[in-house]
Amino acid sequence: MKAITIPILAIMLFASAGCTDMTRTQQGTLSGATIGAAGGAGIAALSGGSGWTGAAIGAVAGGIAGNIKSKR
Repeated sequence: MKAITIPILAIMLFASAGCTDMTRTQQGTLSGATIGAAGGAGIAALSGGSGWTGAAIGAVAGGIAGNIKSKR
């Protein structure tokens, strides 16, 4: 679990630091992808699946949702 948690937290930290010069749509997409990756990795780890696969799927789904949500 530590092997997955540390890289995810590092990605979240760097992603949130780079949001200052982004448009609202870009911020929504990045935030959604970050939250989706963390959630996907967590769910995959709890269910016994691959954390990296869960993070990738969660990032794509979260990015799409964040992009759609930020345009409204």
